[in-house]
Amino acid sequence: METSFIAIGFANALTPTNLMFMTLGTALGLMVGALPGLSATMALALLLPLTFSLPPETGLCMLASLYLAAMYGGSIAAILLRTPGTPAAAATLLDGFPMASRGEAGRALGISLTSSLVGGIISGIALLTIAPFLGKLVLLFGPVELFAIAVLGITMIGTLAKGSPMKGLLAGALGLLLAMVGMDPTTGTARFTAGNINLFSGVPFTVALIGLFSIPQAIALAEQARGKQPRPAQISDRVIPRLPEFLRLLPNSMRSAVIGVVTGLIPGTGGDTASWFAYNEAKRFAKDKSRFGKGDPAGVAAPEAANNAVVGGALVPTIALGIPGSSATAVLLGGLMVHGILPGPTLLTDYGDVTYTLIWAILLANIPLFLLGLLFTRFSVIVMRVPRMAVAVAIVVMSIVGSFAINNNLFDVWLMLGFGLLGYIFERAGIPTAPMVIGLVLGMLLDVSLNQSLLIGRGNWGIFLESKISLVLLAIAALSILQATPFFRLVFGRFGRRKAVPQAGTMAGDS
Repeated sequence: METSFIAIGFANALTPTNLMFMTLGTALGLMVGALPGLSATMALALLLPLTFSLPPETGLCMLASLYLAAMYGGSIAAILLRTPGTPAAAATLLDGFPMASRGEAGRALGISLTSSLVGGIISGIALLTIAPFLGKLVLLFGPVELFAIAVLGITMIGTLAKGSPMKGLLAGALGLLLAMVGMDPTTGTARFTAGNINLFSGVPFTVALIGLFSIPQAIALAEQARGKQPRPAQISDRVIPRLPEFLRLLPNSMRSAVIGVVTGLIPGTGGDTASWFAYNEAKRFAKDKSRFGKGDPAGVAAPEAANNAVVGGALVPTIALGIPGSSATAVLLGGLMVHGILPGPTLLTDYGDVTYTLIWAILLANIPLFLLGLLFTRFSVIVMRVPRMAVAVAIVVMSIVGSFAINNNLFDVWLMLGFGLLGYIFERAGIPTAPMVIGLVLGMLLDVSLNQSLLIGRGNWGIFLESKISLVLLAIAALSILQATPFFRLVFGRFGRRKAVPQAGTMAGDS
């Protein structure tokens, strides 16, 4: 069965229609990544309504290629403007911009593109091999284990979110509460709807995504428009790296790609974390460390290979376990949800044809990424000169049109603007929005599996401790929550400081 799904997915990804939308998604991803202030998640949320009229395989091919291309596109602004187009490109500017400053912008972009290609291919291969292996294990999972997975996903995303872990858990809990709005799947009664018939079917996931990720970025761009917009560096040198240079950087790119895949496997981490890990490792392995930060090609290759490899790594827990590895992969799961495909560990079995099409799209999208990347590189200078206020207005207009088009309902537009205001408040307060999105995604799975488990156990909550798999997953979830508490950090922080004092004294004495 698994082999047939792999073949069906490969054939689906190679159909002319899917290849066309894959190319379209790549072009859009490159433009989004090149524009400072925009993110891949925002673009995915905006384009999600466009996939409603498409077959699920076609829509996912477009979204997957956009995700992959936006990760590379962020390096264009980082190299030419010293402004990361996406957070994952922050490490790239350390050496990319110095190369552009000395007239090697094309060379830096070429190294970034080829390294992204290496990272994307390795991540696609990893996704194609690891996800099916995990998919076999989850065949043993029933409602009890699915509930434990949903709980683990919420706690891990919340505690691994940047900033305060408690704020991450708060955002995740709020997402769960919002997922409860609508009709109870067990009793069929309305809950938390305030008598509004528009909420009987629940909070529209796509509307929430558009508001949370698009409106705050539009406001941020409008605020930045007051300042002077920097002009990008010109590209006058060779873009395609010469073969000796490519081969010299290949071990670095492959090592960084592996770092990206492993980092992506951990829910809550992202391309920015993997980029810095890879950059530090490249510097550690370098013979001349003093060149880093002054325009070393290895400093460009490492983070770009890593952040593109994160795409495949983050999709492994998303596909195999139904736990989104990041907010962007949560949007991809949203693409499945709008077509009636419920996220969860059964994706590889019940919807194997669609899921394997997505996996092959991640791998095959590297081809249009490389070809269009070469064509887009010189054109990107023009794209980055678009006024930020114009981009902000375009985002707001697209958000309104997209949210209205979902159900042809003006209520959805107001709901989207409400989520946009909430997302802006979250950003100001330092509360991450990703855990809230994960809560919205996993809320339905948690609700259904909880009710099914209690029915099986005849109301006995001890059923969650009878399964060894459930017991282990819930223990890990409890540990992650405990780790986020101030008491835990206080106790173990003191222990760490006491342990460190004698070592520091010994070192001082020896010196």
